[in-house]
Amino acid sequence: MKDDTKKLNNVVSIDETRIQDHLGELVRGTVEETLNSMLDAEADQLCGAGRYERSARRTDTRAGHYERKLHTRAGAVNIKMPKLRKQTFETAIIERYRRRESSIEESLIEMYLAGVSVRRVEDITEALWGTRVSSGTVSNLNKKIYKKLERWRNQPIEGDFPYVYLDGIVLKRSWAGEIKNVSVLVAIGVHESGFRQILGVSEGHKEDKSGWGGFLSHLKQRGLKGVKLIISDACLGLYESAAEYYPEAAWQRCMVHFHRNVASKVPSSKVKQVARMLKAIYASESAEAAWQKAISVIEDLRTMKLTTAADLLEQKIDETLTYYQFPPSHWIRIRTNNPLERIMKEIRRRTRVVGAFPDGHSALMLTAARLRHIAGTKWGTRKYLCMEKLQQLKIDNQLTA
Repeated sequence: MKDDTKKLNNVVSIDETRIQDHLGELVRGTVEETLNSMLDAEADQLCGAGRYERSARRTDTRAGHYERKLHTRAGAVNIKMPKLRKQTFETAIIERYRRRESSIEESLIEMYLAGVSVRRVEDITEALWGTRVSSGTVSNLNKKIYKKLERWRNQPIEGDFPYVYLDGIVLKRSWAGEIKNVSVLVAIGVHESGFRQILGVSEGHKEDKSGWGGFLSHLKQRGLKGVKLIISDACLGLYESAAEYYPEAAWQRCMVHFHRNVASKVPSSKVKQVARMLKAIYASESAEAAWQKAISVIEDLRTMKLTTAADLLEQKIDETLTYYQFPPSHWIRIRTNNPLERIMKEIRRRTRVVGAFPDGHSALMLTAARLRHIAGTKWGTRKYLCMEKLQQLKIDNQLTA
């Protein structure tokens, strides 16, 4: 019986290494074949006809191809880039593929800042890219990534952005043996076409007028224009700087942040009741109706002996009603800073693993890496608002003026 078992074990022995190598080759071959097929199809579309096809719709012809390597999670694959006779072949396919891999850049920066050993970085890069990064090139790789992020961070801003959201995040950095704060300022906008875009990210030192002024100056120099509304919380330095650099733009104080400010002046037992009263103001169908409801709420708060909350509402409610000047279909998305708040929450989650950054520039680079990754996802490719409504409102206002 024992002899039979030994014979059976010999028959069923498996070389796992060879199987893994074979599977790796199979996956790489599939990725390579798929990408090359997509490139050929893209070239056919640019030419207006398939290869060797006779068609009156043809606008260009092939002129061979050149090879290049693309590092993927399955390993290095050979890409055949088509060449055209009349136009330069600029593919969007490879860039889309690279955007899926762009989080690798963020991971490398995060590993570097978190103090991961060089040996461990080598192992991880081999697992991610299929090629082993030597210890001598880890720092150079981070420098290259930093350069790429700087180019992205300083690229020109094209077109008009009627809606701009601004916010800042406070991170920790080590300084002369002490842990100190560093602010990173972020701007996103809704383009005139209705799509969202990351407009900028910069180190602000502090969220004061000097920090916000430098950031808005940076955005303006890169071409930010056509701003109709700036949405943010009630940061004094931000408000003053926005009025200086974009005086024609209106300002919308984030409704959610204002609710929290009012709630902080109310006993915890009455917070829910007051929240319902505030929500009723913003459920109004017009600015006039909202004002009338606000006056009623202020009177009710005074009756409830909530004088401090009533005073705050009376003094600042107008800052939260600016959105009524814009198309009703846009109201729910421009009365709060929530579109940017969600992104900032993700940045906090990603930077928490680092703890204290070695310097402000490192904090900025990791934040920029995350924002660049977000920009390459569906976030930036889905239409956010129908901007034709804003254009029509402008025409209607001109006619009634």
